[in-house]
Amino acid sequence: MKYIIYGFLLCMLTACSKHFLEIYPDTSLNEGNFYTSESEFIILANGCYVPMRNYEKSDHWVIAELISDNGTKQYNSVTGEPYRGIIDQLTLTADNAIYSDFWDLSYNGIARCNKLLYELDRHEISWSDTALKARCAGEALLLRALYYFNLVRQFGGVPLVLQPITSQESVGIKRSEEEAVYESIIGDLNDAILRFSHATQVEEKGRANLEAARALLGKVYLTLHRYTDAISMLEPVIQSGKYSLLPDYAALFNPANKDFKETIFAIQYSENSAELSNRFIFWFAPWNSGGHVTGRPNISVIGGGFNIPTDDLIRAFEPGDKRKEVSVGYWTGTDWDGVVRPLPYCAKYRPPISAPDDRCGDNLPVIRYSDVLLMYAEALNDQGKTSTAIPYVRQVRSRAGLSGTLDGYSQAKLDSLIARERQKEFCFENQRWYDLKRTGKALEVMKAHGERLKQDEPFLPANSYQMTPQKLLAPIPAEQVLLNQITQNPGY
Repeated sequence: MKYIIYGFLLCMLTACSKHFLEIYPDTSLNEGNFYTSESEFIILANGCYVPMRNYEKSDHWVIAELISDNGTKQYNSVTGEPYRGIIDQLTLTADNAIYSDFWDLSYNGIARCNKLLYELDRHEISWSDTALKARCAGEALLLRALYYFNLVRQFGGVPLVLQPITSQESVGIKRSEEEAVYESIIGDLNDAILRFSHATQVEEKGRANLEAARALLGKVYLTLHRYTDAISMLEPVIQSGKYSLLPDYAALFNPANKDFKETIFAIQYSENSAELSNRFIFWFAPWNSGGHVTGRPNISVIGGGFNIPTDDLIRAFEPGDKRKEVSVGYWTGTDWDGVVRPLPYCAKYRPPISAPDDRCGDNLPVIRYSDVLLMYAEALNDQGKTSTAIPYVRQVRSRAGLSGTLDGYSQAKLDSLIARERQKEFCFENQRWYDLKRTGKALEVMKAHGERLKQDEPFLPANSYQMTPQKLLAPIPAEQVLLNQITQNPGY
């Protein structure tokens, strides 16, 4: 946490603008300001999104997708990579900068949420529409829950801070039990649902809303295997009629026409500035592809080659699955053994539309309607309602161009199919690692994945891809153990 809350003591927030999609410049408000107007509270709410935007574009894809069996790092004979590549190889250490950056940005975001909630309760202002106040509170509660949800899924129990504190007060705050963190997440999301229910008339594209809160709480309950509770959250999202599957899967990932019909909540990016943008395709293009994939030969991709689709993922796609060509592209070039062959790369994220450099504007989905459908089907199936669950799986498969009624599927067979559908549907959307862990498949899948990679790629270090139970939790960053005296996870 270096220290947990210094983010609000040293830097603040984001500027107002005419449209929420342009909120992201990380400008500041003085900590001593007295917040008395609606516009200032909206600025505070906007700022709660900023750290998540930053860690999603740099860190989260490493520890939630690259680490899984979906992605790997392309062999690079020119330059080494001390942080991301070794996480791909499951060589996890407490001094890895990716984990410390993710931790720091998470607690910076939590501090912003705490600040907003404190100020909303502390000051009386004249709101032209109290629904705006309810929306601000809902955003802070949902985002705080999401920051903690990602933290607890990575590290297990973490320090639980639910009000503004000084940097001095943050020193020595111990880890809460995992159960207490989940209890806080559930409480925040239930509160967010209540607040958002009073703010439906001021919803705005790109912001968290009522359905996002319900869908996220459904995912939390699914993670905890509380299937009845998951159904109670996901069902109203489906019944709301606000969201539906886009007919064309590729349209989900078009930065020129961003989707808000299927995408319930996403991290918003824009090409307008380096601060607002991501550079996903420049990370994910083969490192030796020059500008052939990115369309920007003036920008080096020699440090790229991450999230390369694995044979495990490619083989998961059935013949005729339309999602494959959207998710996996090919560039023909020299492979690690000197042979020229088609090399796969993650194709979901696109080159810049108009920016002359490496500024990309692809949004990163957090929860899509297809996710709600598959989670709902999984929860129903785990309750023994297999025949009721099948139509929801069929919707997702039908959009992908896959026919078949699935009639006669057993509970176990449908459970396996849902897992495969999730792997394909959400590849490179930072879900695979969490899905493997919550379904208890991580050890089995990752051991087999590592064995295949080491057989196919003899240049890999002997200690790579050694999957052990301890690696189901990430190491607590070394500086937190040292500075804040936080207990390290076993095995690190």
